[in-house]
Amino acid sequence: MSALAKASGALKSVDYEVFGRVQVVSVLALIVLSHYFPNQYTEQEAKKLGVVGWVKNTSQGTVTGQVQGPEEKVNQMKSWLSKVGSPSSRIDKTNFSNEKEISKLDFSDFNTRY
Repeated sequence: MSALAKASGALKSVDYEVFGRVQVVSVLALIVLSHYFPNQYTEQEAKKLGVVGWVKNTSQGTVTGQVQGPEEKVNQMKSWLSKVGSPSSRIDKTNFSNEKEISKLDFSDFNTRY
């Protein structure tokens, strides 16, 4: 277990899916930026909070992923995913699933999947 995990108590893992206007939808954006927005903001926030996992745009227009880390930090990320998001997003709903305590992190950082 990392020093961060030991100092922060229990580790948590949670899957998420964000619904609303959460992806860039123009044709140019789809070709050039679809893998960058709003995922860059999700990555930045995750790294700022010190959580690990991943984020990905789906073909249904949602954003999905997984977050792992100390419980308090995961809860802060869940709040950001539910209420803040990227500057151009409109979050209608965020679903969280498979929330559980874990003994070790499955990831070493937070990144965008394609």
